[in-house]
Amino acid sequence: MNRKISQQIAFAVLRAAALATVVILAIIIFYILINGIRHINIEFLTERSLDMGRKGGIFPFIVSTVYITMVSLAISVPVGIGAAIFLTEYARQGRFINIVRFCTETLAGIPSIIFGLSGFVFFVIFLGFGWSVLSGGLTLACMVLPTIVRTSEEAIKTVPVSYREGSLALGATKWQTIVKVVLPGSIPGIITGVILSIGRAIGETAAVILTAGSSLRTPVSVLDPARSMSVHLYILTMEGISNEKAFATATVLIILVIAINFAANRTIRLISCSRNN
Repeated sequence: MNRKISQQIAFAVLRAAALATVVILAIIIFYILINGIRHINIEFLTERSLDMGRKGGIFPFIVSTVYITMVSLAISVPVGIGAAIFLTEYARQGRFINIVRFCTETLAGIPSIIFGLSGFVFFVIFLGFGWSVLSGGLTLACMVLPTIVRTSEEAIKTVPVSYREGSLALGATKWQTIVKVVLPGSIPGIITGVILSIGRAIGETAAVILTAGSSLRTPVSVLDPARSMSVHLYILTMEGISNEKAFATATVLIILVIAINFAANRTIRLISCSRNN
């Protein structure tokens, strides 16, 4: 078998793998949408839940999901990007940096239930936040932090060294170079990491139910307990409360994630076009 044939076989296998991924995703989305979209209406999106979820809507859970995700991103995004800037622009490569990267990669591989138990012990009990939006958001921030750090670090590395040298040669300081040259050039990659983090935060169940609780009421402050849509979906399904409501909730989750990804990708394209012009 010559190289050309083996290369064609490899390309065919890769195409088949990519096609299989798309087909499986399409089947899952189609199955959920076909069973859930007919149960969605204005009342379902704007009313509170009744009879443990058998009746009413999911408005409190939509608000809870948004609150918890916003708290987690408000903490993880600045910390993650700051850590990535330090690792790529300021820190000298050595044993300490290798340890930091090893810890980051290890943190990314820890199961979510471990984060949930740790968040329950530390945030809920030790710090006294109780089951609340704040406890859930802090726990999710710890979960998504490795993703933001690694993706931001790789995005910053893609900015050519010549850009930095040119900025410094013109008299700019190190920090001015980072703010005016490095970060604008790495924004698409950073946004990609944030998108991945949003998707994980929205879809997380185990860590949220142990730290944010499972209240049916709409949270007013960050110290109120909350039930995210993923937790509500889990409870509806596992306790057999209502399959119709479960499919409808899953449909809203999928639409929300798709909308966030579309908006983010659109933003990346606009940023790239403005830079090229």
